[in-house]
Amino acid sequence: MAKEEKARAAKEQAKGKAKEAVGRVVGNERMTAEGKADQMKGDARQAKEKGKDTFKH
Repeated sequence: MAKEEKARAAKEQAKGKAKEAVGRVVGNERMTAEGKADQMKGDARQAKEKGKDTFKH
């Protein structure tokens, strides 16, 4: 399960970066903000999984 969550975190981060970049190119502030939010969700998920790994070992 942890591998799936880590993969989901990486996917959210990549999706967020792409969305933010597209938003900047087209001048869409909302899309840029959504991209940043997606990245933060991915970062939070990744931090949670790292915390689980720390206590697991």
